[in-house]
Amino acid sequence: MEKTLFEKYGGFSAISKIVLTFYDRMIDDELVGPFFDDVDLSRLIDHQNKFVTSLMGGPASFSDTHIERVHRNMTIEDRHLDRLKEIMAQTLSDFDVESEDIETILDGFEQRRAILVEKPNVN
Repeated sequence: MEKTLFEKYGGFSAISKIVLTFYDRMIDDELVGPFFDDVDLSRLIDHQNKFVTSLMGGPASFSDTHIERVHRNMTIEDRHLDRLKEIMAQTLSDFDVESEDIETILDGFEQRRAILVEKPNVN
């Protein structure tokens, strides 16, 4: 039986290190950092650990309904999601995640673009 990415890369402890590094970089980033100014980071990191775990085939589930609800009042543009994916890709690479596995994980973010990115108001 083939291992999940979750198992391949070391489970919860490894993923939590990746997510902590990812948020350190996100917070310091000029473009996306301001989104985290008034956020409960410990709660956010816990949710992101579960989300990344689910993307990697681990024992966590995360509904798109929840993702949409918590991002609903944010003005997230395509460029913000693109930057998030760049930071995640670099972080995963720094943790020796193979490039094809990085693409699989990033695809999980990309599949949710429609529920994350604010729709422009068309008159």
